[in-house]
Amino acid sequence: MNEELDVKGLACPLPVLKAKKRLKAMAAGDVLTVHATDPSAVKDFAAFSELTGHALLSSTEDEGVYTFELRRA
Repeated sequence: MNEELDVKGLACPLPVLKAKKRLKAMAAGDVLTVHATDPSAVKDFAAFSELTGHALLSSTEDEGVYTFELRRA
């Protein structure tokens, strides 16, 4: 099952904290797509996935909106 999370306008560390909470409620293998506007989210989500074991499937940017796809471990 895929879910989306819009955290545009929120600053570090809120995008990662909200994603962590959402992922906790999801089943293993589910994919969460996160939309953020905080430029520091790029390094934050990379570190988050490395520390938690959730796979960072993609990280893109389009006109100031960063999109991350995370697969729940």
